[in-house]
Amino acid sequence: MRLLFLLICLTMVNVALGQNEGKRISLSFDDITISEALSKIEEVTDYEFYYLEEWLGTNLVSGEYDSTIDVILEDILGKIEVNFYMLEANKVVLTKNSIVYDSLPEVFQKNNLNDTVKNQDFRLLDEADIPILAIRSDSNSPTTIETFRVGKRNRGQRSRTATLKGIILNGTTGDPIPDLQIVVRNENRAAITNTDGAYEIRLPLGTHILEMIALGIENTKKRVVIYNDGSLDFTLNESLELLDEVIVEADADKNVANTTSGSERIDAEESKNIPLVLGERDVLRVATSLPGISTAGEGSAGFNVRGGKSDQNLILLDDAVVYNPQHFFGIFSALNPFAISSLNVYKGSFPSEYGGRLSSVFDIKTKNADVETIKGEASIGPVTSNAVIELPVIKDKSSLLLGGRGAYANWILRSLDEPDLENSEASFYDFLANYNHKINSNNSIKATGYYSRDDFSITSDSLFVYKNQLVSLKWDHAFNEKTTSSLVASNSQYDFDIEFDGDSNDDFLFGYKVNESEVKLKINHIKDSKFSYNYGIASKLYNIDPGDIEPLDENNSIVEPRSINRERGLESAFFVSANLDITDKLSVEAGVRLSNFLALGQGSQAVFEEGQPRNQGSIIDTLDFERNEVIESFFNPEPRISARYLLNPSLSIKGGYGRTYQYIHRLSNNTTVSPIDTWKISDSNIKPQSADQFTLGLFKNIDGNTFELSLEGFYKRSDNILDFKTGAQILLNENIVLETLQGEGESYGVEFLIRKNKGKLNGWLGYTYSRSFIKFDSEFPEEQINNGDFFPSNFDKPHDLSLVTNYKFSKRFSLSTNFTYQTGRPVTVPVGSFSFDNSEFVVFSDRNSFRIPDFYRLDIGLNIEGNHKIKKFAHSFWTISIYNVLGRNNPFSVFFVTENGEVQGQQASIFNIPVPSITYNFKF
Repeated sequence: MRLLFLLICLTMVNVALGQNEGKRISLSFDDITISEALSKIEEVTDYEFYYLEEWLGTNLVSGEYDSTIDVILEDILGKIEVNFYMLEANKVVLTKNSIVYDSLPEVFQKNNLNDTVKNQDFRLLDEADIPILAIRSDSNSPTTIETFRVGKRNRGQRSRTATLKGIILNGTTGDPIPDLQIVVRNENRAAITNTDGAYEIRLPLGTHILEMIALGIENTKKRVVIYNDGSLDFTLNESLELLDEVIVEADADKNVANTTSGSERIDAEESKNIPLVLGERDVLRVATSLPGISTAGEGSAGFNVRGGKSDQNLILLDDAVVYNPQHFFGIFSALNPFAISSLNVYKGSFPSEYGGRLSSVFDIKTKNADVETIKGEASIGPVTSNAVIELPVIKDKSSLLLGGRGAYANWILRSLDEPDLENSEASFYDFLANYNHKINSNNSIKATGYYSRDDFSITSDSLFVYKNQLVSLKWDHAFNEKTTSSLVASNSQYDFDIEFDGDSNDDFLFGYKVNESEVKLKINHIKDSKFSYNYGIASKLYNIDPGDIEPLDENNSIVEPRSINRERGLESAFFVSANLDITDKLSVEAGVRLSNFLALGQGSQAVFEEGQPRNQGSIIDTLDFERNEVIESFFNPEPRISARYLLNPSLSIKGGYGRTYQYIHRLSNNTTVSPIDTWKISDSNIKPQSADQFTLGLFKNIDGNTFELSLEGFYKRSDNILDFKTGAQILLNENIVLETLQGEGESYGVEFLIRKNKGKLNGWLGYTYSRSFIKFDSEFPEEQINNGDFFPSNFDKPHDLSLVTNYKFSKRFSLSTNFTYQTGRPVTVPVGSFSFDNSEFVVFSDRNSFRIPDFYRLDIGLNIEGNHKIKKFAHSFWTISIYNVLGRNNPFSVFFVTENGEVQGQQASIFNIPVPSITYNFKF
């Protein structure tokens, strides 16, 4: 009907443009709307305009004119998607997006009109200047599909394609929807939204049906008529059926189609369906249930990824580093789960923009608060309480998110029937805030601040305090449709204090601090749908205060004030990466990171005699360096490459290689991370760690992504891994290099994952077989461990199995289980004793030649949702869980004591009985 109407119009009108070609109009506009400008033209001339008010929007126009009507209209309508056509009698018709032409193209004269239109399904005529006449709706599509028009057709436009971009938001939360697929089936093209919910796709001009697919979001179709480049944002509804399913990735297709191997995306919402200790939600604990990621033991902080040490993981919160992401020795997360939007884990060939760690990247993003309405979420548990509130600041432009958590565990310790714990205390709290502001369509900023503090005292004379704090500021800028950038400035700080106040005269206060500041610029460019690349620079300044001690009472304490010199280092890098679809099946992502590290003065370095072991007697000189003087410089290329080949649409094979360098080392003579671990930068005596990792895997989706399967193998070789000599003194050691050894590491394994995404029963089963070995060899026996042979690392656990399930009885009731099994970790044990000079001495085995008993644990949780009434203040749910329901006495560590002249082994456990909890959650 539209085509017939336009043809009738064209036969009836007499073009007025030629009649008024020389008629000039003098007038001016001063910050008035386009509608007001058209009304003013009508007042001073005999022109009449016909249009819909909603087309013109609220744009303001200014300017002085002495020109013809067509020039004036071209100027004031130039920034909106509206054209104009002049009829007889000075009547002007405005048209949305399209252009009305005076004559038909030759194709209409040479061919039958109906056949021409019929053969242009979703397409334009061959004549690029006459597009709108051939655009028609798909007669087979449901009439309920909403239609959008994008772009403004220009006269003389020759391009046959246009770029469509925009942002897709969750209609319930207002958050961006990442990893959502936009499929244009008639073109066999697709796009995937990034972490900001942004998408971009190049399509032929004409009509297309866009299908938007993501787990947890209603499948949605939109009809889009494309005239030229333009933007189109969508707000989609959540899928009530999928909200309560346990799903690790928002988009199952990404498992097969994504080029990067060894990566996982975890949505914070799913953590509520996994029973954890004392009902505390923890997105990081969800990550440890995935293959290749484990912990050293129950109640331990830190993670071991593919045989790597826990200090080899880069943990980022809105692009700022978190040094200790756990409260209370790893029992609780230090990150508020209600404030977290998502977690991206890279455990393979991670992108070249990330550096400074060997094993993995945990990239955590906080939510953007809603810009329209006030929202909040909170939970109340037996030990902790959490709360988050979202506050609009400027409607539709900016918002503020505030979150806080606190623990009140002191009453538990004091209620125990144990006199030694009567004066104990254990508490923590953390705060998080972020501000998000959309300046305009091309610029936005986000600022994040975070602070956490732990206080604990198991004995009455010692108080331990450790703190994290960070701040980050990110500016996102779009230069044009294809080029965007992000500039991030951040600062992170971690420090701990030990206060000893006993009955003796050796009371003291010990303090330690690590501080780093970073600036990072990244530029992304999309050349076309098959080729994109990014590049950037980053620079990070480390300031480490290795420790200082001072007496609590200067008059009565025998402790002398002492401070270790500050360490400083500058780590800089240039990185570039490109993603190329070589064919429809083969995609490659390749990049390189060029890193440089400068160890800076003020400080001193020991010089050792060549051909001698490093000890106090082999020091032949000490070099002193002034402030900012370069002590040592390291430059290293870090190539990264990964590839994906589609064997068919639901099956792919992926492989990758990556080299990484790490210039900062954690100093610990414990098996697991502890709050009093310290850090040491590389210098002339301690070389940076390095690793080369190879991966190869198969990825399969079954039954329309109902099931996901993956099987991936890895091999990693490491150099300059730092360890300590037996009995090493770490704190307040001015020459720590005398206590250290550097060796090589080797790890390999295979990871299997099967995940069910749909139905009443969903969840995943993950299994990892892996080995991790280290070797410390030297020509000097005192610098050897286990005779210089490879031996199992402290975190070598060959078998690691996790089963997470969630069964939906109804929309309100579900039962969750979490089962974990791990091989016991290696330990060194005494194997004999001997007497010398009336003293008893213990003989130990080779390092890590024995293992503690295997670990297994079953947790169960019942989730009870509140009623689903639409009109109510808040939505609530209860979580009733039992941690370690089998009462397994899992050993956290083993130790040995001498009783009656005999060495006896004992074990320590964190939770050796079932631990019930009940948590009330509500959301408004």
